Amino acid sequence: MNLEKQAETLNDLILINNDRIEGYQKAIDELKPEDSDLRILFRERVEQSMLNRDELAPAVVRGGEKIAEGTMVSGKIYRAWMDVKAFFSGNNRKAILDNCVFGEEAALRAYEEALNSEDLTPEQRAIVIRQQAEIQVSFDEIKAMRDMLG
Repeated sequence: MNLEKQAETLNDLILINNDRIEGYQKAIDELKPEDSDLRILFRERVEQSMLNRDELAPAVVRGGEKIAEGTMVSGKIYRAWMDVKAFFSGNNRKAILDNCVFGEEAALRAYEEALNSEDLTPEQRAIVIRQQAEIQVSFDEIKAMRDMLG
């Protein structure tokens, strides 16, 4: 088992969770006062992402590698795209939820790629599978809210 590859895979997931934190905080900033339901939902997603990141970090350190900081380039693209879309749409709920669906799809792809890697220990794989399932629930919930808006 290659510890460097293992750390790289886990660090990718840490960065994705950093992206989710920043993306959802950005979405919270775009909300109108009457969108308190989304504010609560997005705060929960920020918390979830922080817990995910904090759970993944020790495995990277145990492998003797450094924990990744910041966000992924794709995450920055996602946030910039969110800015443009929110600007043109007047910050409506559907546009914000569209962006969150887009972000959750990206996170699910990253988790899928991590699970396709041969470098995770059974314990790490179990953590990744559980976190992926939680993000899938989040994706389904946000997508359903968006789809209700037509």
